[in-house]
Amino acid sequence: MSEKLDVIIFGATGFTGKYTVFEAVSVLQNYRWGIAGRSQEKLENVLQEMGAKAQKNLKDIPIIIADIKNEASLLAMAKRCRVLVNCCGPYRFFGEPVVRACLEAGTHQVDVTGEPQYMETMQLKYNKQAQERKVFIISACGFDSIPADLGVVFIEKNFDGVVNSVESYLQSSVKGNASRGGAGIHYGTWESAVHGLAHSSELKELRKKLYEEKLPKFTPVLKPRPVIFRSEIVNGVCLPFPGPDRSVVMRSQRFLYETEHKRPVQMHTYVTFPSWLAAMLVALLAVSFGFLTKFTFGRRLLLKYPKVFSLGFASHEGPTEARMEQTHFSFIMRAKGWPSSEKLSEPTDQYTDLPTKTLTVKVSGSNPGYGATCVALLSTAVIILKENDKLPGTGGVLPPGAAFAKTSLISELEKHDHGIKFEILANK
Repeated sequence: MSEKLDVIIFGATGFTGKYTVFEAVSVLQNYRWGIAGRSQEKLENVLQEMGAKAQKNLKDIPIIIADIKNEASLLAMAKRCRVLVNCCGPYRFFGEPVVRACLEAGTHQVDVTGEPQYMETMQLKYNKQAQERKVFIISACGFDSIPADLGVVFIEKNFDGVVNSVESYLQSSVKGNASRGGAGIHYGTWESAVHGLAHSSELKELRKKLYEEKLPKFTPVLKPRPVIFRSEIVNGVCLPFPGPDRSVVMRSQRFLYETEHKRPVQMHTYVTFPSWLAAMLVALLAVSFGFLTKFTFGRRLLLKYPKVFSLGFASHEGPTEARMEQTHFSFIMRAKGWPSSEKLSEPTDQYTDLPTKTLTVKVSGSNPGYGATCVALLSTAVIILKENDKLPGTGGVLPPGAAFAKTSLISELEKHDHGIKFEILANK
């Protein structure tokens, strides 16, 4: 058998996969890595294309042939590495066989899914087995939801007290000529969103099985803002953020409460627009999208005509490199709580006074979908390789905040060109 690799990137010929290969040239430069997929020819083409882009000869990077429909090939692939980076989505359809193969092989797995039903189903079905096999299965390791989940970790490390709640505001912009037309996301991301929203009703019953006991209510309760509102925190018009960030953060907070008896942080997430008109147009589009996902014919329309129903934001071709490079994002996160001098003796104790301390942080980067996402994904693999002793327990199916809270992942993310920056804006 060939020498075991540190990392294999599976699904390397997909849109996200090939940019993960590009980022691997720098992020994995001190590790032995390979790529995997169904087609030898397509994999060779990716190495040639991304090698030319990175100005690096990648012809000696190992190629592994694996097919999602062939479980024996998945197991053979998983046995070839210590960490499998899975870029093969939508994970609702293609993720579970890879998880099973990694569990059998004793190989850790990270992925970039933003599909709550998939993530929580994997936790329900395989968490105990992952602990027994000493394997970490960690999802949401990209733009969904590293900035939010590690942003809360960053807040708690710098708060010097007890955090009660966090409000997160996503802002994004496209600079220069790249803002004129063109897709913002690839079809694969659109497809995952369609199926995720279509089956969102599954979450209630799933969570009843996953969490038999409810968390205690902590006061003051962080109430959601109105459906559309102007925020004084970011000076913009905001809507609820429809992504998985809040559900991922809540999973991390529950884990830390159950394993470390830490008071869980409450959170709500929003997305910011420059004007009332822009926010209302997006809200109308979101309502239409949500309505169509509830019906078979509606989903067919959404999947057949992504450009039409996303107003050009999603396409089979995906965004141009110019648009990707000129897209910037930031999460402004406002935390409220109490200073360390007012810390209670037990995490279940209730404060009688309102929070008196605030901390505002900014988590930012560029090329969120296919730059920062790929760097974050590979960085989680690196941390598993070099700081396995700092991960909680011996294994499990975990969100990133729970898995990497005690590691140097934030520092690792800040090292790279398409990395993610964490900074304090105000501490009062």
